[in-house]
Amino acid sequence: MVRSRGKTNPGDGYDVVIVGGGSAGVTVAAHIVKQLRKQRLNRSVLIIDPSEDHFYQPLWTLVGAGVRTRQSSRKPQREVIPEGVTWLQDSVTHFCPQLNHLELGSGRKMAYDYLIVCPGLKVDWDAIPGLRESIGRDGVCSNYSYQTVQSTWDAIRTFQGGTAIFTQPRAPIKCGGAPQKIAYLADSAFRQRGVRDRSRIVFCSAEPVLFSVPRYAATLTRVVQRKGIEARFKHNLIELQPRTRQAVFHRLEDDTEVVMRYDMIHVTPPQCALDFIRNSSLANSSGWVDVDKHTLQHVTFPNVFSLGDASSLPTSKTGAAARKQAPVVAKNILSLIQGKPMRASYNGYTSCPLVTGFGRLVLAEFDYDLEPQETFPFDQSVERRSMYLLKKHLLPQFYWRAMLRGRL
Repeated sequence: MVRSRGKTNPGDGYDVVIVGGGSAGVTVAAHIVKQLRKQRLNRSVLIIDPSEDHFYQPLWTLVGAGVRTRQSSRKPQREVIPEGVTWLQDSVTHFCPQLNHLELGSGRKMAYDYLIVCPGLKVDWDAIPGLRESIGRDGVCSNYSYQTVQSTWDAIRTFQGGTAIFTQPRAPIKCGGAPQKIAYLADSAFRQRGVRDRSRIVFCSAEPVLFSVPRYAATLTRVVQRKGIEARFKHNLIELQPRTRQAVFHRLEDDTEVVMRYDMIHVTPPQCALDFIRNSSLANSSGWVDVDKHTLQHVTFPNVFSLGDASSLPTSKTGAAARKQAPVVAKNILSLIQGKPMRASYNGYTSCPLVTGFGRLVLAEFDYDLEPQETFPFDQSVERRSMYLLKKHLLPQFYWRAMLRGRL
């Protein structure tokens, strides 16, 4: 078995090729190596990813609120590649599933026996005119990249009052609760700084409800009321006019436009499938890798699997979901390698730690049917300090030390 944690010059083919070295890619690689060792099978595993860095993105909400540093969310990619896995620092430009190979940005072709597609999704900064060029100035900020997340804390800590708007686009997006979490944290920060009484906080969501699971939505509705946040649903941001500090929304309910002035605006950009996925034969009509929602196997190509944000799975796109999907993919691929029927199944589990302020958090966990799948022996729909500390301190350590190593 190939053993490498750094960049190498691999050959032209591997038994298992994983496209994407983010949360899903590294975690599924670790589980595959674990399964191979357990079965004493000698197979080569390759991760293809162009990035030098690996990010723990769930931390960016707390970075945007000044609670953690952005540096604590980053590690060199070479440090998280599992033992027994080769990392090729390259990009994929084209899939040829009928011929079992990929075409790479370097011009090479890479053959595979089994393919796992999990490169994440595209944060589309250009989908909203006026956004890309405004981030970090004129009151515009966003948590949705390592490069921009500091802009959120800069905006919050210097806010002197006025109207602060927080937006949420149409689904799908990474972690459906994230856009509202930063609004709650901003409220807490404004209160600490003594500017809340001269501030108006508006949460504008393209969605029709605050949260999709009624059990947790009830708690969040009370949070919004307690904090005095104005919640506007079916309001989709379509344009920023930074010179006049105006935001243009499409009001979906009556197909009209609404213009709102802001002093600060946190924008959650629209998100979609990456171009090389959307334009491939692996994609469904919406651009996501078309897989069975339980086995995670492609509906057309049986040696292709997908998990994480790039997949068509009808669940929230979170790291917690990828954590549960990874062992299913690993076990099912091992079954195919051994000529056995696939038996591992994914039930749609996902989790969203909903920070409702400094020291408060609702830990939402649920499945495909939006039924709670809670871990702890207490009511997780209640705001708790213990769950806030879990997110702030323990979950990052679980991520780096356990999830990425296939131990969860």
